[in-house]
Amino acid sequence: MEERLAALARNLWWTWHPEAVEVWRGIDPELWRQCRHSPVTFMRRLGRERLARLGDDPAFRIKLHRVTSDLQRYLHRATTWGSSNAGPLRARPVVYFCAELGIHESMPLYSGGLGVLAGDLLKSASDLGIPMIGISLFYREGYFRQRLSETGGQIADYETIDPGDLPLVQVNDPAGKPLVIELPIQGERVKVGAWTADLGLVPVYFLDMAEAFREMGIQELGLRLYGGGEAVRLTQEIILGIGGMRLLLSLGIQPGAIHLNEGHCALAPLEYARHLMAEHGLSFEAARRQAAGRTVFTTHTPVAAGHDRFAPELVEHLLGSYRQELGIGPEELLALGRIDPQNRMESFCMTVLALKMASRANAVSSIHGKVSRDMWRGLTPERPCQEVPIGHITNGIHVLGWLAPLMQELFHRYFPPDWQQRIGREEVWLHIQSIPDEELWNTVLLMKTRFLRFLPREPHRAWPQNARLNPRALTIGFARRFAAYKRADLLLADPARLKKLLTDPARPVQMIFSGKAHPRDEEGGEMLGRVYRFATDPELRDRVVFIEDYDINVGRHLVQGVDLWLNTPVQGMEACGTSGMKVALNGGLNLSILDGWWPEGFDSTNGFAVSGSRHPDPAVRDGRDREAIFRALEEEVVPLYYRQEGGEEPNGVPHGWVAMLKRAMCTLGWRFSADRMVKDYTIHCYRPGAGISTAEMSTPFV
Repeated sequence: MEERLAALARNLWWTWHPEAVEVWRGIDPELWRQCRHSPVTFMRRLGRERLARLGDDPAFRIKLHRVTSDLQRYLHRATTWGSSNAGPLRARPVVYFCAELGIHESMPLYSGGLGVLAGDLLKSASDLGIPMIGISLFYREGYFRQRLSETGGQIADYETIDPGDLPLVQVNDPAGKPLVIELPIQGERVKVGAWTADLGLVPVYFLDMAEAFREMGIQELGLRLYGGGEAVRLTQEIILGIGGMRLLLSLGIQPGAIHLNEGHCALAPLEYARHLMAEHGLSFEAARRQAAGRTVFTTHTPVAAGHDRFAPELVEHLLGSYRQELGIGPEELLALGRIDPQNRMESFCMTVLALKMASRANAVSSIHGKVSRDMWRGLTPERPCQEVPIGHITNGIHVLGWLAPLMQELFHRYFPPDWQQRIGREEVWLHIQSIPDEELWNTVLLMKTRFLRFLPREPHRAWPQNARLNPRALTIGFARRFAAYKRADLLLADPARLKKLLTDPARPVQMIFSGKAHPRDEEGGEMLGRVYRFATDPELRDRVVFIEDYDINVGRHLVQGVDLWLNTPVQGMEACGTSGMKVALNGGLNLSILDGWWPEGFDSTNGFAVSGSRHPDPAVRDGRDREAIFRALEEEVVPLYYRQEGGEEPNGVPHGWVAMLKRAMCTLGWRFSADRMVKDYTIHCYRPGAGISTAEMSTPFV
């Protein structure tokens, strides 16, 4: 019994299958919660005696047998979308690099949207049967856990992460000893190891920097995600890109396509070029072109300051010995990371390197594509902005991972039997219309009731003592990173109007906030404090809540338990955003500035939108956007939600609201799924990359 449970724990397939999660939770719900939903920790705390007793329980044996049988069928499917559409990748898989992977809350090796998007992509690749491998880093302290002071000051707590508490296996060499990868950093041969886990059919590797930290004496190196100064960041990115590629090659894995998710991993194709030089005697330029032919780069950052830039002296200090292995001079390497190769004062930008080392580059929404083409037009000054070679593949979410179990039960009753295998197809979602309004509405109310029960159970200091939220009141969610451009406090600048909206006795409104500010982002931290102080105003004790320590678990409950998702970015600053997509799956609606993904999704019948102001004066811009959001809430959202009052709607069902949320599910559920996203990448990026010949190739930016 213990062995079968351990085998189930080692494949993270269980994280997006409710019946598998229930295997663990059903044994001891309170202990499961205390273990932060980590099956490895959970089994250790259960103890062998209690595990042995489970083997004597026929009901538990049946449950476990069903789940493990489902896993085996999943792993050994004869036919998948990938088996028919990803032929060139069977021998040479896609290698997906990202500095963070947000797979599940029990693996705290992520900070936010970038990592969660990466985890969703890998899960869908597994579901579709796309041959893929994930590469990331293992951080001994991960990202911080959040506490708030009495005045709303953010306190960052770091906890040591023991790989023994995670479903990880150490990567060994053929002799059975821990595999060691050597990297030339700072003129030294630095050693790194690796851990691996299975994500369904997708193996994921995490490079362990602990040994490198000991050798180099850089205290922060192996500890924190996005921590430390420039030297730490560049060293981590060397380990991710160069170390990750060397790990794969040492395991005998030849990449068919190299996918760089953000610029942190831009050194990976450079290392593949070095490999081609050593194996085939190619010149650097010929090897670089071949490596670029297999490489696709996805940029997620519409803010210039968000792209990593390093001083030329630091690049030469850390990468000088590696540059010599490439057989190129200092200026030749630095030119690959500069917009103007002749400008010796320009810093070395990892995004520029990624663009120059990839044959295909994309943004993550249509609007973000336009922003990115304008941002990087200096790389191709001879071309008009619209011809800068950066396209877009809009992000999507892993539907089964974010769809509430109650909603899945509803789908089982009204959708075709194979709906889970066809979740990325439009025709499946049209079956939403066959669900009776009352049944869908009551499911939404039950989900919200369970969510509101979840809140006070969690050890969140910001939950007001004895506060009670009403599951029948319109509930608005706002949860994301606290960055200035996201404007979490936009409505708070008119507190009297907001309080009037929230405390209307006939049509009450509730707001739930959550999110973290980067520890070094003072402006974001100040904004968080303002939101917290508003949430803890005694006049609003039953109307506003701030949930501390935002993570995947809190996010999952939020998107499954709110009626409306509020998004208020400065126009043009939101690359995509995926949280609103998750809300749409679960019977919620979006009210958003028309930015990121929402202009592609909004059709005036499936949610609410306002056009963001582009006025150059931030005060005027914010004032106009604030007024537009308030008017949308007061004149559209609240009246539609409460339209059942006065006997207008039978059975207390707001049929107009339900009609809109049905429309949202029909139009958004398939289009913004990670299945659609992965298919787009496979057709437009991976297959062309894997099918390249050894003939002359070039990249659009060189």
